[in-house]
Amino acid sequence: MKTGSTRPTLWPAAVWAVGRSVLLLFALKVFVFPGPDVTSDVSVIYQGWYEVLRTGAFPSDDVTWQYPPAAALAILAPGILPFLDYPTAFFALACLADLSVFALLARAARGPERGTAGLWVWVVGVPLLGPTVYARYDVMVTAVAVAALLAAARRPRLAGALAAFGALLKVWPALVLLGVRSRIAWIAAAITGLGATAVFALAAPGSLAFLTFQRERGTEVESLGALVFHVARPFGWRGQVSLNYGSVEFLGPGVETVSKAALALTGLAFGWLLLWRLWAVRFRAHTVADAAFVGVLLFVTTSRVISPQYLVWLVGLAAVCLCHRADRMRAPAVLVLAASLATVLEFPIWFGRVVAGDALGVAVLFVRNGLLVAATLTAAVILWRDTVPGRATDGPPSTDTRAAPETPAASR
Repeated sequence: MKTGSTRPTLWPAAVWAVGRSVLLLFALKVFVFPGPDVTSDVSVIYQGWYEVLRTGAFPSDDVTWQYPPAAALAILAPGILPFLDYPTAFFALACLADLSVFALLARAARGPERGTAGLWVWVVGVPLLGPTVYARYDVMVTAVAVAALLAAARRPRLAGALAAFGALLKVWPALVLLGVRSRIAWIAAAITGLGATAVFALAAPGSLAFLTFQRERGTEVESLGALVFHVARPFGWRGQVSLNYGSVEFLGPGVETVSKAALALTGLAFGWLLLWRLWAVRFRAHTVADAAFVGVLLFVTTSRVISPQYLVWLVGLAAVCLCHRADRMRAPAVLVLAASLATVLEFPIWFGRVVAGDALGVAVLFVRNGLLVAATLTAAVILWRDTVPGRATDGPPSTDTRAAPETPAASR
C-alpha cells in the first residue's frame, strides 16, 4: 500500500532532481546561461545588504531596498552555512526552498480527490524561468505561501500566521487569505503581522523605509504599461531607458501618466476582488487556492513592475490549484507556463533587445504580457462562475465542512 501511494510521485521526483541540478549548475556558473549574469543580484546586492543587516540595521539609505522587514531574514539566511561563500549558500537555500514546495505538493497530491497535475506544474514550471529562480529570494516566499494555502483547510491558525509572515517577506502572500472564511485564520494573521512588524520597527531602524521606495518606482520596461513606450519609441517618443530604483525603467514624457494608470488598474482589480468576496457563496475545497491565484495574477499583471521572478509566485499558486482534481484552473495554469517560457526569453536571453526596443525584444514582451493578461482574465471568469450564484457549476459544493462549508452568510 505504501509503495502504491508513493509511485505516482517517483517520475516527478526524478525530473525535479535532473532539472534542479541543471539550474544549480547554471547558478554556480559551471554552465553559462545566455544573456546578462542573473546571479549578480546575489553576489553584489544581496551580499551588500547582508553586511549591513548583520549589524542590526536596515539598508535604509539604499533605494533598491524595497522589501518588507522580514525580507532581512532571507538575506541573512546564508549565514547559517558559514562553510560556503555567500552566493553558493544562497543558491543552496533557494534549492532547499524549491524542494520544500515539491515535498508539500507531493503530500497534497495524495487522496481520492487529488492528483499529481499540480506537482508536475511545479516540476516543469520552475526550470522554464532559468537560473533567475535561484538568484532571487522569491522561491523562499513562494514556499511560505504554498504552505499557507495547503494548511488553510485543516489548520487555519497556522495558515493565517504563515500568510502574515509571507506578507512580511514580500507583501503578496497576504492574498492567500482572499478566499479564507475562517475567522481564526484572519485573527492569527493580524496578530502575527502586527506583532512581527512592531518587533522589527523597535529592534532595527529603517525597517519600514521600503514603503517610500516602492511608492517612487516608475514604469519598468517589462511591464504591461511599458508596451506603450516600446510602441511609441519608433514614432519619436523622447524619453529614455535608465536604471532607476533598482530596475530598468522608462523615464520621460507620459511615464507618470502610464504609472498612474497602472495604479488605477490595480485599484480596479482590488475592487473586483472585493466585489467577488462579497458575492461569492459557493466555496469548495479548491476555492482558497483559486482565489489566491486570481488575486496574484491581477496584481502582477497590472503592476508597474513585472520582474521575471514574479512568475515563480504564479507557478506555485497554479500548482496548488491543480492538486485538486475538480479544479478548473488548468487553462490559466497552462498560460502561466507558456508565459514562463516567454519570460526566460525576454529575460535574461534577449533582455538587451527588450531594453533597446528592437522588433524581436518587443515581440517577445508582447507575447509574455499577452499570455499573462489572457491567464488573468480566464482565471477571473472561472473563479466568478464557480463561486457566484446564478452561474453554472461542474458539481455540488464540497461536503468537507473543514475545507468548504456551504454557509453563504459566513462569506459576507
